[in-house]
Amino acid sequence: MKCSYFKPSHFKQTIILFAVMVCCFNTQLRAQTDSSIPALKPAKLGLLDIPPTVNKPRLIGVAAGGIIAYGGTLIALNQLWYKNYPKSSFHFYNDNGEWNQIDKAGHAYSAYLEGKICMEMLRWAGVNDKTSIWVGGLSGTAYQTIIEILDGYSAEWGFSMGDMTMNLLGSGILISQHLAWGEERIQLKFSTHFNNYADPELRTRSMSLYGTSTQERILKDYNAQTYWLSVNPWSFMKESRFPKWLNISVGYGADGMFGGYTNTWTDKYGTPHDRTNVQRIRQFYLAPDIDLTKIKTKSKGLKLLFGALNVIKFPMPALEINSAGKLRFHPIYF
Repeated sequence: MKCSYFKPSHFKQTIILFAVMVCCFNTQLRAQTDSSIPALKPAKLGLLDIPPTVNKPRLIGVAAGGIIAYGGTLIALNQLWYKNYPKSSFHFYNDNGEWNQIDKAGHAYSAYLEGKICMEMLRWAGVNDKTSIWVGGLSGTAYQTIIEILDGYSAEWGFSMGDMTMNLLGSGILISQHLAWGEERIQLKFSTHFNNYADPELRTRSMSLYGTSTQERILKDYNAQTYWLSVNPWSFMKESRFPKWLNISVGYGADGMFGGYTNTWTDKYGTPHDRTNVQRIRQFYLAPDIDLTKIKTKSKGLKLLFGALNVIKFPMPALEINSAGKLRFHPIYF
């Protein structure tokens, strides 16, 4: 995932676009409160309770919170990413071959995660399931599209159709399952670790590419990221004795990448570097996982916490096979 060169004017345009989108959604939602049946006196609603109909204060809070959170995210991404790159006229950019497609997996996961959050927030506001699924589920792609448009004005990057395809895939994985099954039997998850780049030349290059802070490394280090499809077998065979909470997951990662396409670069002093001796590899994983949402608890607070943590792959043993032809067993992999 990337973020374009960003200016205050872009922020204003983005907020306006997002506000228009929220207003359009809100017009759709108003119909849910219309009824010829006299309203009954509502029972006291707890903070984590789901209202039976649209709760206007909550809906307004969700809309306002979405605008603030998204604006804040754009500002944060600008600080962590490409704030010093020049602008250009709008253009497209084909980056499908970069970074062994780890960035593309990141786009699918981001759209899925953002859509999942918005879907649950709309449900918390009392919006009906169908509207929550479509509006919330597509919001991830909507958010990413605005960022992609801004990228289209960046001289260094551009509007990527590959990114947009993966954004739609992430939203599609979320929406299709809720429409078909009313639940997520296949979840997208994320894990990462901190690589120790012992080679001084590679360490300097990694700091230039992936940053030095914890936040930057989590967001940027494609050599450390793994994206997972985590399947819950019990959901497909609910009469079986298979543990309800146990998932089987397949993961994809990569390593040895110190440039988008090749491990050659020129540093800020104009010195060329050639590290093509470092092999760029793809990594495929098979591992058990835990579906935290399937753990029984009467606590609504714990259910909320388990749901929030469930987008992260639980550290477990993993079997790796990579494009270098090596088979490895990891006692604990994250």
